[in-house]
Amino acid sequence: MTSTADALASLRQRFAAFSTTAALDAEILLAQVLGTSRAALAARPGRTLAPSQAEMLESLASRRVAGEPIAYITGRREFWSLELEVTPDVLVPRPETELVVELALAGLAQVSRPAVLDLGTGSGAIALALARERDDAAVTAVDTSAAALAIAGRNAERLGSANVRFLQGSWYEPVAGDRFDAIVSNPPYVAEDDPALEALAHEPRAALVAGRDGLAALAAVCEGARACLRPGGSLIVEHGASQGAAVRRLMSEAGLIEITTHRDLAFHERVTAGIAPPQALESQLGQESTQ
Repeated sequence: MTSTADALASLRQRFAAFSTTAALDAEILLAQVLGTSRAALAARPGRTLAPSQAEMLESLASRRVAGEPIAYITGRREFWSLELEVTPDVLVPRPETELVVELALAGLAQVSRPAVLDLGTGSGAIALALARERDDAAVTAVDTSAAALAIAGRNAERLGSANVRFLQGSWYEPVAGDRFDAIVSNPPYVAEDDPALEALAHEPRAALVAGRDGLAALAAVCEGARACLRPGGSLIVEHGASQGAAVRRLMSEAGLIEITTHRDLAFHERVTAGIAPPQALESQLGQESTQ
């Protein structure tokens, strides 16, 4: 019989070769098999695994060694303190994406009953985090994938997020004519020949890859933003660490102002935000463009 302490030690050693979170991965998988919490594992290090549990643990460990993300193995991922269902139909929510939520909340602090649009919602992570923090907000979440929207819808139902609606379609098409106080997006931004894709092989390619330079989706989001933003409204997008300058250019070309790029905890340029011109300035810019 194998003890939980021995099982954890063995898993940590196996995972250390490829994972920077080997100890955490081991604890999550063992807790999954035992139907308990990570804290309970530490409290009972001498607990033994039944043969069926050891067999299940080996099956899950083999999937992890093959590169499958922990979130897909367990079927869930925490984001903004929300437990979300995730499957290979959606990207695994990353901690750096929480920066999008932080910036959106800061920008909406003085806005009553804001209208928010989340483009490419996937599991619904950003939309549901904003809906939880601002229960007076009307959040619209868009995705082209029916499978992703089904997952996002289940997450919303389980979390009791009644202030989110989900629409299927490409970028702004499902909300043509609507205006929002904030538009947020974590769109595909990986170049089609990026070597990093090998490590992301288990995640949906359509949610990762955006053309030869990785900017196709970001360009679509930036170009359509001004028509859907209320004056003074903000566009906030996540992007690759080397794409900050390109996204600032895209936002400027789209007529946004006060464009700023924010760095993640690893000090990489990760999120860029721009503002739709206030009404007076918008009118002035329109007059200048016709002269």
